[in-house]
Amino acid sequence: MTDNRNTIIAVVLSGLILLAWQYFYNMPQMEKQRAAQQTQTQAANPANSSAPAATTQTPAAGSAAPTPASPGAEQQQAAPVKDRAEVIASSPRVKIDTPSLIGSIALKGARIDDVAFVKYRETVDPKSPAEVLFSPTGTKAPYYAEFGFVPAAGASAKLPGLDTVWTQQGSNALTPTTPVVLTYDNGEGLVFTRTLSVDEKYVFTIKDEVANSGTAPATLYPFGLISRHGLPETSGYYILHEGPIGVLGDKGLQEYTYKKMDETKASEFKVSNAWLGITDKYWAATLLPDPAASLTARFSSKLSGTTRVYQTDYLLDPVTVQAGGHATTTTRLFAGAKEVATVDAYDKQLKLNRFELLIDWGWFYFITKPMFWTIDHLYRLFGNFGVAILLVTVIVKAIFFPLANKSYASMAKMKAVQPQLAALKEKFPDDKVKQQQEMMEIYKKEKINPIAGCLPIAIQIPVFFALYKVLFITIEMRHAPFFGWIHDLSAPDPTHVFNLFGLLPYDPSAVPIIGHYLAIGAWPLIMGVTMWFQMKLNPAPPDATQKMIFDWMPVIFTFMLASFPAGLVIYWAWNNTLSVIQQSAIMKKNGVKIELFDNLKSTFAGGKKPG
Repeated sequence: MTDNRNTIIAVVLSGLILLAWQYFYNMPQMEKQRAAQQTQTQAANPANSSAPAATTQTPAAGSAAPTPASPGAEQQQAAPVKDRAEVIASSPRVKIDTPSLIGSIALKGARIDDVAFVKYRETVDPKSPAEVLFSPTGTKAPYYAEFGFVPAAGASAKLPGLDTVWTQQGSNALTPTTPVVLTYDNGEGLVFTRTLSVDEKYVFTIKDEVANSGTAPATLYPFGLISRHGLPETSGYYILHEGPIGVLGDKGLQEYTYKKMDETKASEFKVSNAWLGITDKYWAATLLPDPAASLTARFSSKLSGTTRVYQTDYLLDPVTVQAGGHATTTTRLFAGAKEVATVDAYDKQLKLNRFELLIDWGWFYFITKPMFWTIDHLYRLFGNFGVAILLVTVIVKAIFFPLANKSYASMAKMKAVQPQLAALKEKFPDDKVKQQQEMMEIYKKEKINPIAGCLPIAIQIPVFFALYKVLFITIEMRHAPFFGWIHDLSAPDPTHVFNLFGLLPYDPSAVPIIGHYLAIGAWPLIMGVTMWFQMKLNPAPPDATQKMIFDWMPVIFTFMLASFPAGLVIYWAWNNTLSVIQQSAIMKKNGVKIELFDNLKSTFAGGKKPG
């Protein structure tokens, strides 16, 4: 009975993990490869890769009367895609130079459309190119932020737009200590002054002042937008959100995938206390209007020529500038890396509405975030995230030690009553109900919990997925080295057993169809061996089918986890090792025979158990 129950539990858990792996990893990988092939096809045709270069105004439903225009992307004829550096050099710009960001702001249109990171590189090689966030129109993948005003419906005021060349005043570069001032005179009595400042991290502050020297008041609607042209390459995992995101007042967290946006076309919300933008795995660009401001927030997807344009924007309530008067509006833009401490600090400092949700902690956030906090603090003490993961595993084991102790003690008692259970089957061979009744009486008398052996496994599953989430989503783990050949704990083990760990000059993962399953590194092998030892610690099941399942399980998990982040595989191997030590000690303490070496001898002796 006990063996059957444990077998069923093992099979069900293994099946769930295999299904989860297929659903969350293998299927997204196939979809990612398909999308990459589609992107390459589009890149081969310049007409499909071009992007619109201007912004126009289209009616916005749901706005207060008179209905103002809202910013959007207009359709233009296809133009050849140019090199990013060439596009940037072709127009006058203001340099951005901070400890975290480099780039420039275009004086024509005053777009923030050239932003790259100082600390983050494309690969673990510190000499590799810097990671780029924003790129201007005319490049392969335009992505930018824009701010300004739209007029009320029917108004004819001349406002700054994409063709407006602003006049730069003051500093020649935007730094944390030197803001940049841009001005524009529309020649009709309105003078626009824009002051841009930036902190040492990732937040830009945009202050717009409008002075009216005319004879009539002017009503303007401030807007902000983030626009992304073309479907970006995503990680393709269902456990991570990438795409439009925002916390919109009482509407709460809103997350739209690119596919959902293509289907929805546009979603509009009349809210306050909101922020919205577009998030990637490690980076994000979000609009941060004043939390007290009332606004119309919108997510949209539209075709501009042959290019799909994804946009998040907001339209604030109107500002009326009286004749001889002036008005001021201030907003912010986050354009940076999703560093946990930085995002949390902005949330508190700027009094934002749950800005921490920009990082996708998942359903088990109550485990995931404390786990990251623990790993991060251990990293600060020991200087290595891999060591921090090993220590967290020890801490988790210590927390669950009382439960494990009870579990293995219950298993020891259960083994002791096996002769009594066997006698029940002989005494009541045809009465299963009576067998169950008598068995429960024995359990009650001996104080045995029949499900105690399942609890450590059941609790370990959310811990496992929480650690997987931490390794996968947090930028702190990106390019974090361990020891030896592991230079990135968030990436799979780079070695391959099928080319003898680099001795043979070919890449097994490049083999068509089956290459993905041949990418088995050294750490997955170590994990498989430790799991095999753990399986052999318990008595071999008497049933041949059960034995086969347990014998093959380490092999299946070795192949399955080979493509997971190395940090997770190291965790599992270390956890298995600690489990073997822990279980051996508890079994010995409770007088249960440790059959590890007997089972190992039996395996290599062709299945004949010695004795």
